[in-house]
Amino acid sequence: MWSGTVHALHLAPRSFLPMRGQDQLVLLPGIGIEGDRYASGEGFYSDRPEEGRQVTLFEIETLEALVRDHKVSLSPADHRRNITTRGVPLNHLVGVRFRVGATLLEGTRLSTPCRHIEQITGLEIFNFLLNRSGLHAKIIDGGIVRPGDGVYLP
Repeated sequence: MWSGTVHALHLAPRSFLPMRGQDQLVLLPGIGIEGDRYASGEGFYSDRPEEGRQVTLFEIETLEALVRDHKVSLSPADHRRNITTRGVPLNHLVGVRFRVGATLLEGTRLSTPCRHIEQITGLEIFNFLLNRSGLHAKIIDGGIVRPGDGVYLP
């Protein structure tokens, strides 16, 4: 059994804008994150809507591994995902319901790295992020998520 925590929160109101750190995120079932590009239809993938892309998660351990193994330093804002976790095995949560604070999410598929992150960061990191690029999830029960909130199986 595992339990993790929310390390950082980010959103961007439109594609290509920098991710902005947040003190909290409001997760809206069936929609996404209040104020985020995908919830408003302004996201890069907004022409290909997908129910399971309402919120994205990323492991802080991946950022630590990039520094350790490849001498590449990224901040939690750089990976372009909404919720950065610590101690959460995201790759094992596809098809699984789990709690983030008071919310209930369901992992829908692993994220795949995109070349967009290389354009934004100027770093060739696509291959480093294969199989470590986070998790897409849909919001079953919404609510507020804050840094320090627990992440766990119900």
